[in-house]
Amino acid sequence: MKFKMTSLERKWVWYDVGNSAFTLLVSTLIPIFFSAIAGNEADSATVALGYATSISTAVVAILGPILGSLSDLRGMRKLIFSAAVLIGALGCVVLGFMQHWLWFLVLFVLAKSAYQLSLVVYDSMLCDVTQRERMDEVSSRGYAWGYIGSCLPFVVTVVVYVLYAMPDLFVEEGQTILSLQAAMILVFLITAVWWVACTLPLWKSYKQIHFVERGSHPVREGFRSLGRTFKEIVTQKHILLFLIAFFFFIDGVYTIIDLAVAYGRDLGLADTSLVLALLVTQIVAFPSAILLGMLSRKVKPQYLILACIVAYFAITVYAVFLDQAYEFWILAVCVGLFQGTIQAMSRSYFAKIIPQSKASEYFGIYDIFGKGASFMGTFLVALVADLTGRENLGVAALAVLFLIGLVIFIFAIRCKVPQESAPKADGGQENS
Repeated sequence: MKFKMTSLERKWVWYDVGNSAFTLLVSTLIPIFFSAIAGNEADSATVALGYATSISTAVVAILGPILGSLSDLRGMRKLIFSAAVLIGALGCVVLGFMQHWLWFLVLFVLAKSAYQLSLVVYDSMLCDVTQRERMDEVSSRGYAWGYIGSCLPFVVTVVVYVLYAMPDLFVEEGQTILSLQAAMILVFLITAVWWVACTLPLWKSYKQIHFVERGSHPVREGFRSLGRTFKEIVTQKHILLFLIAFFFFIDGVYTIIDLAVAYGRDLGLADTSLVLALLVTQIVAFPSAILLGMLSRKVKPQYLILACIVAYFAITVYAVFLDQAYEFWILAVCVGLFQGTIQAMSRSYFAKIIPQSKASEYFGIYDIFGKGASFMGTFLVALVADLTGRENLGVAALAVLFLIGLVIFIFAIRCKVPQESAPKADGGQENS
């Protein structure tokens, strides 16, 4: 049976298309530009960006639940989402003007933190834009179209990078077409404009359906609600165990995304090969996420998540021994097969087992265990690489994270999940 998205579902998916351009930029060109700016001042791109990414995710781990709690209040979800998007996009633009490596990292932390905080609210919007039985496929379509949609601005930015890095392909040897500064300004501006432009349809049409009524002291009430939610989670084993498992396995996923190019460069692989290989990852991830999303009609999403964790464990073990360019290409294809599905299924699975009226608050906590958890992975890789001088030892530690996540997730899906009222797509309301 053909799956057809509603107008609002498509507009929600378009934000995945927009923000994925920034995600791809972070994992490809940003490490290259940072290395060019830093020169010999930073010992290793992997170490410096690893620490910066860890700071960013720690910021999100602190602010995510707080902003999530506030965005559950009537009329606040769209406001907080908009603020995060605009700060992130503006930070992205300013990044292009940074000429000192330290200030570059400061702006990188700001832009990446705002981007991640926008996702806390965006993920919770899934409860407002679709119905419970459609969540798996809508979530999968978001990641799928995000991967393929991000390729358009990425190809344009790669052309800009080639004009800067390889001018001999177009002009006589010794001549330049673009300076490093000009290339950076164009790349970051293109990414930010794409991000905001793809957000406009959702901005115009989204309405918060599930919410908590606002009182006279919304900030105080938000903190109190957050405290109650933490207590509730402790008593709900199906949610608590899922979050703990998610902490471990998604930590490995995001660490691989964040540090893939930096890791490849430290292994001596050419920038061109690395960028093209990660473009292949995006292209492979598109049909894979859609097909596995369709499979969720017949196979329970928790079993798809289990399969993805096992696959990532094998991928990480393989990455430990990577030292040739063609091996990185194989790795890129394998990651693309499962990257979108493990994220999409985790998002929709969690959306089904939480109270709909407190979705942003719960997704703020979800983000602590998710993107906030990558603090451990990136810090672990950076620390081990810094102490030993061998990045592959840090990658080996990620395999352990996937194994722990697998075991705990098995216990999580054995817990009884209480039936939650399904979110409505017709403007139904669920408040408290």
